[in-house]
Amino acid sequence: MAAPLLSLTWTDPVTGRRGFLVVDRLVRGVSSGGLRMRPGCTLDEVAELARGMTLKEALHYNPDGRYVPLGGAKGGIDCDPRDPEAYGVLVRYLEATRPYIESFWTTGEDLGLTQDTVDRAAEEAGLVSSVQAVYRLLDDEESARRRLRDAFDIEVDGIGLDELVGGCGVAESVLTALDRADVPYAGTRVCLQGLGTMGGATARFLDRAGLKIVAVADIKGTIANPDGLPVESLLSARDAHGTVDRSVLRAEDRELPGDAWLSVDADVLVPAAVSYAIDPDNQAGITARWIVEAANMPVVAAAEELLTRRGVTVLPDVVVNSATNAWWWWTLFGDIEADADQAFSHVRRSMRALVSGVLERAQSDGTTPRAAAHALAADRLPTIARRYG
Repeated sequence: MAAPLLSLTWTDPVTGRRGFLVVDRLVRGVSSGGLRMRPGCTLDEVAELARGMTLKEALHYNPDGRYVPLGGAKGGIDCDPRDPEAYGVLVRYLEATRPYIESFWTTGEDLGLTQDTVDRAAEEAGLVSSVQAVYRLLDDEESARRRLRDAFDIEVDGIGLDELVGGCGVAESVLTALDRADVPYAGTRVCLQGLGTMGGATARFLDRAGLKIVAVADIKGTIANPDGLPVESLLSARDAHGTVDRSVLRAEDRELPGDAWLSVDADVLVPAAVSYAIDPDNQAGITARWIVEAANMPVVAAAEELLTRRGVTVLPDVVVNSATNAWWWWTLFGDIEADADQAFSHVRRSMRALVSGVLERAQSDGTTPRAAAHALAADRLPTIARRYG
């Protein structure tokens, strides 16, 4: 694997906390990748995430589309987003990385940060936008920026469209896998780790598709009910970090320890919170048939190897959670308008084609979906490089 184009470490002059930026590659002089904030974030983690963004961008390459994939990048800050000093650290990080954001790194929300928080901090740091580097690639910047702004103003059932499109993509990944296995939606049991932006939206779409959400986990522990949880009630009782107010639980809903989500009796396991959540030790308790990676890098490689031997299919993050990033660019470049129905339709169609292609490639190559996704991306990267540089 080639070394990244740019790798840097920043130290906050006020708190001493560290931040990182890795640009894996540029396409047309620009890269794309979110900014995460979590305690324990490392440069190696950010580098791996940046490489994953290169693959996500390549996987959504459509030679007939207006959106041309960008290069991959990622930012990270080693800080608890709940810390009272976190926002100040974020502003100072964005001030320090401002030249990169202005020139070639487009970024946005990731683990621990919402887009509203990133936008507010970016403004304080003197930035026009967290994605301003891409503006020079647009045919009509004014119309494109207005279209994206209008899309971010759309709410569906009280939740912003930008928060829902990623979960729609995760849910469509699950449904595509079930369809290919001839498994009916009704009665299929799902457990989610994380009920934040991605996990919450995923739970809503799967619940409405007829699947049964039997457990969810947050920082306080696991909430479970084999007969199904009241998804909308739990979603309305979350705080800004996705933690559920336990006062809304019914008598039949059980509170279990934090790691109980791993061994819940479910068909589908959706880790939608932190990286490295499933390791070689705790994977042994997993009974699900599918693990669908809504979070970035939740299953470590050694654990995936053991799970594969046991017949568990892991749908990789570079595919499963790629819809949010793609939706930004489909909207900005004009492949879709600022319209919820168009957004969901485009996400569902694109994700279904992508997941099906990855599963078919895995079957034909006799390999894992992750290896198949990497192979598909590798097939497209030379074409992107030749055409766009």
